[in-house]
Amino acid sequence: MENKLIEAFEQYRNQKFIKDDSKLLELFDHLDPVSCDEIYSRWAGECFQTGHWAVKTLTDMKWYGKWFQTKMNCAPLICFNEEGDLFSNQILGGEGILWTAEFRGKVSATLSYDSQPMFNHFRRVDENTLMGIMQEKRLLTGLEIVPATHYLYFCLRRVAEFPAKLVPHSQADLWPAPRRAHYGV
Repeated sequence: MENKLIEAFEQYRNQKFIKDDSKLLELFDHLDPVSCDEIYSRWAGECFQTGHWAVKTLTDMKWYGKWFQTKMNCAPLICFNEEGDLFSNQILGGEGILWTAEFRGKVSATLSYDSQPMFNHFRRVDENTLMGIMQEKRLLTGLEIVPATHYLYFCLRRVAEFPAKLVPHSQADLWPAPRRAHYGV
């Protein structure tokens, strides 16, 4: 069974476009949960090509992956800057924490974003590969970041080192210009 799941995972990962993402959800449901302790590492990420709006957003942000250092120290948006260095992009108002949560009938490692009602739920493909689903809660404005019926699907591959230098950014660089002006930054 495990080999068939890995084969299906690789098949979907390599598809140029996945029209019916219900097959990804079915695959995710069959994967085993993973504990927080098992995923403290650097990860290279990529999205499954479902046409979800966040795929383009992450591409535009030059998203590389995630970094889970401890439960309370997680950088979900490691991105490339214009100089080719990596930084923790905090455009969503912070980083995140890692905890375990029940999602679709299994308790597994889950990333909770600091300032957004957004969660990344993880399942194990193998010891160096995770499949993730981004889930959101409706914002106070009534706007849904991700419609409840359509998730962002992504995968993470463990890496020993980042491919570029990780650099800090000033707080002003992390917030969009209109937001900076509103807060007088």
